[in-house]
Amino acid sequence: MRIAIGSDHRGVAARKRLVGLLERLGHDVTDCGSEGDAPVDYPDIAADVARRVSDGSVDRGILLCCTGVGMALAANKLPGVRAATCHAEVTAEMSRRHNDLNVLCLSAEMIGPEVQEKLIQTWIDTPFEGGRHARRVAKIA
Repeated sequence: MRIAIGSDHRGVAARKRLVGLLERLGHDVTDCGSEGDAPVDYPDIAADVARRVSDGSVDRGILLCCTGVGMALAANKLPGVRAATCHAEVTAEMSRRHNDLNVLCLSAEMIGPEVQEKLIQTWIDTPFEGGRHARRVAKIA
């Protein structure tokens, strides 16, 4: 899978670790994040990743900031992007099954590395169910 991942300054360490995880899992990763601890505006990073999802140059995106909430708000402004913040395995799973979530937003600071990795693995492995959910996703678009 082609995955773009981005973070603001608060998620640099987590993003770099997660890039390694995604590559070990065999995914083609595009790193779109900030490189240092100097403050950057998260909407710019969210737009970069979301634009790639929207135009089809990647299959999915992952975004990290302090809470993940700001990234989701910004990413959802682009056509065809369905972004949400997930903090638990059940939300990562159901966001794929029912919402065909294509941008996963995570907290870089409020959940630990093991949880981040488990959420990503669940989100990657869970298929979209389609059916009645496809009709609902189409209404969102």
